[in-house]
Amino acid sequence: MTEEFHASKPIYLQVADRIYYAIVRGEIKSGDKLSSVREMAVQMGVNPNTIQRTYAEMERDGIVETKRGQGTFVRQEETIEATLRNRIKTDIIGTFVANMQEIGLSKKEMLDGVQQFFLEKSDET
Repeated sequence: MTEEFHASKPIYLQVADRIYYAIVRGEIKSGDKLSSVREMAVQMGVNPNTIQRTYAEMERDGIVETKRGQGTFVRQEETIEATLRNRIKTDIIGTFVANMQEIGLSKKEMLDGVQQFFLEKSDET
């Protein structure tokens, strides 16, 4: 199964994001071993060098650690999920605010829009 990637962001960062999202969702837990570079490359439909770069970036971020001869593991820290959740939340909100500012909306208009969105969504359920 190959994944679809966007041209606006390097593939290795998109792969890292997908792994980070899986950690936040609880699909991958602290201490879990990640797929080997080759296995992940096949799963994602990318070159193994891309996955190697992904794992190196994640290690620089302090999210995973590589154990020589054993593989790459999510660091065993209770705060990993919370750290990633906050980082992802901040990134998404930052993108949202930048997009809204680009079309000229004020903070109040943004907040009103979010509130209206949730009101309409609650009516649907």
